[in-house]
Amino acid sequence: MGTPSLRAALVLAMALAGLSAPRAAYGQPNFIVILADDVGWGDLGANWAETKETPHLDELAAEGTRFVDFHSAASTCSPSRASLLTGRLGARNGVTHNFAVTSVGGLPLNETTLAEVLREAGYSTGAIGKWHLGHHGHHHPSFRGFDYYFGIPYSHDMGCTDTPGYNLPPCPPCPRHGAAARVARKDCYTEVALPLFENITIIQQPVNLSSLAARYAEEAARFIQRASDSGRPFFLYLALAHMHVPLGVPPPPPASGRGIYGASLSEMDALVGRIKQVADSHGKGNTLLWFTGDNGPWAQKCELAGRLGPFVGAWQRQRGGSSAKQTTWEGGHRVPALAYWPGRIPAKRTSRALLSTLDIFPTLVALAGATLPPNRRFDGLDVSPVLFGWSDVGHKVLLHPNSGAAGKDGEIETLRLAQYKAFYTTGGAMACDGSIGPAEHHQPPLIFNLDRDIQEQEPLDVASREYQAVLPAVSRAYAQVLEDIATDNVSVVDYSKDPAVTPCCNAQHVACRCQAPGTHAAVLDRRMERRAMWLCL
Repeated sequence: MGTPSLRAALVLAMALAGLSAPRAAYGQPNFIVILADDVGWGDLGANWAETKETPHLDELAAEGTRFVDFHSAASTCSPSRASLLTGRLGARNGVTHNFAVTSVGGLPLNETTLAEVLREAGYSTGAIGKWHLGHHGHHHPSFRGFDYYFGIPYSHDMGCTDTPGYNLPPCPPCPRHGAAARVARKDCYTEVALPLFENITIIQQPVNLSSLAARYAEEAARFIQRASDSGRPFFLYLALAHMHVPLGVPPPPPASGRGIYGASLSEMDALVGRIKQVADSHGKGNTLLWFTGDNGPWAQKCELAGRLGPFVGAWQRQRGGSSAKQTTWEGGHRVPALAYWPGRIPAKRTSRALLSTLDIFPTLVALAGATLPPNRRFDGLDVSPVLFGWSDVGHKVLLHPNSGAAGKDGEIETLRLAQYKAFYTTGGAMACDGSIGPAEHHQPPLIFNLDRDIQEQEPLDVASREYQAVLPAVSRAYAQVLEDIATDNVSVVDYSKDPAVTPCCNAQHVACRCQAPGTHAAVLDRRMERRAMWLCL
């Protein structure tokens, strides 16, 4: 009887010793976290054979580890990003729904970000891309642990541009003369242009969407170069505009058969390939690159939305509405995830561990040799053993907060326990056909066995032996997590609004325009458009 215990102890000791290997043998590793927006699990060819537009991401999967049971911490923008950067659900960090253009607050200042922890540990820290965690005052990323910031303060459909790209319904460009044009549709922003920040300065308003991907790639490469020249390890958080609408790509040739979404997916793929190439050129084997998404596809955008793969939420679809973004169905929060670290993370490996974007915070903190902030509890795990292939065990219980489709935002009414998923509330977001699935409350909960029913089509019969066996464990787990959150240090967000905090570089100009055509910013944009050619690797 003693032999298995001894063997287990030896394996554990080797794993614990190995956890320090990256630091001891290589020093502190560099970290690149690439977060795609509204990307579907099936948008990667490595996940879904029908997808042909992602050769660089597929190469990343072949050279690293692919996670097939990986989840965003929420099914909408701000809560998902807040959880990634704090390791805590919105029920703890306070961010339960999206911030607005006029939001006064943001991620609470008493919440410690991953960038703050890593900067304290000696890292050079940079954020490039979408923030959406508050832009007013000290909620701006330049005051949340990032040494350098280049990007937009919220989603790129939350301001007009001169290059409005593809959206459903289409939105007009920014007005150029006289009073702002009347809002043609409530979903379109026409009075204030979308700003582009470098640190705390607006350098362009409106931003040129057609060159934004190239600018992100350029600034990411510069940040990596500067950090490498300094001799300090770096943490780069690259939050892409892809695949959120509007899609700012030129129309593909009709013969390509790709469509607008496919062309945009190819552009994202090339951008990720470029970042991998730059990272490898600065010492292959020194950098962990982690690619994932903030939530599932935005189904109401029809052909401009991503691919769910097999995670179609069939039970909900039969009742109306979408089962993707904003919902707690698998299509809302199961996202693609890849990890690449040559020499450390096994290549050609597929992990079925139950993991989350919540795990990025504690895992990178551990690998950096830093310590978690005190006086709070975390929902994420240090999953280094899974990354390194020593284990394939992740969360025993994973929580899926309400994200806009049904129930009070941020509340926990869906949870995963092993292969079982329990819903105390269900609902569908707006679908392509305009339908919305009504909110329904379930007591006892609906329970699906995802091992047999990945499409979430048929819940277990409440009278079945399987349901009766799993219900007590689900009920205990649910009660325990609610008690844990209730007794934690929970932050409170200021969701108040004030038009005076809207980012505006020149209130005297129509739509807050910074630059007139032909000035330095416009010239810079044209130069960046020419540089965009090297994204096609």
